Amino acid sequence: MAHRVHPKIFRIKKLEDWDSRWLDKKKLPRYLEEDFKIREFLKKRLGKMGIERVEIGRIANKINIIIHSARPGLIIGRGGEGVEELKRRIEGFLAKSKDKKREIRIEIREIKNPWLSAQLAGQWVAQQLERRMPYRRVLKQAIEKISSQKEVQGCRVEVSGRLNGAEIARREWIQKGRLPRQKLRAVIDYALVEAYCAYGVIGVKVWIYKGDEF
Repeated sequence: MAHRVHPKIFRIKKLEDWDSRWLDKKKLPRYLEEDFKIREFLKKRLGKMGIERVEIGRIANKINIIIHSARPGLIIGRGGEGVEELKRRIEGFLAKSKDKKREIRIEIREIKNPWLSAQLAGQWVAQQLERRMPYRRVLKQAIEKISSQKEVQGCRVEVSGRLNGAEIARREWIQKGRLPRQKLRAVIDYALVEAYCAYGVIGVKVWIYKGDEF
């Protein structure tokens, strides 16, 4: 049986980089827990606003949080109210830490084309499934929208679970173009998203192949 590895972890330090960019050997467990809490909070608070990923950097007593989103206007809010509210909430649960009060900076970066992002494409599929759309139609629409982008050379969309409320769970997928998952130099964007339906959880996996990087 093949050994399955997350495409990003497979390429760390070759093509990809970590989402938490800092180094502190003494406070490593605490800082990792803080990063996890920050990401969980942002996922719950901004889950429907097209969040692709959250990068966290630390320098001295500063925490820099970079949010990549397809809908930055909803996060920023009128006059920056949304960002200030996020900053206050994050400062609230970080205040329990033994460290001195740290400056938190939140930066919002816009994703101009959401169909080049596996995470955002997976979120769209999950939202359609939650609205009880037929999964085959959703898969075909997603594949057509992703493959119509110039940079995309191949893609695959897979759903698994109690599809359409069936008693027995199964897996269905559609692939178009090339998808060399074994090559380290292949630039592959991968995401796993969950759709919470009335009849259970449906897993959505998306692979997008954007060519090779030498």
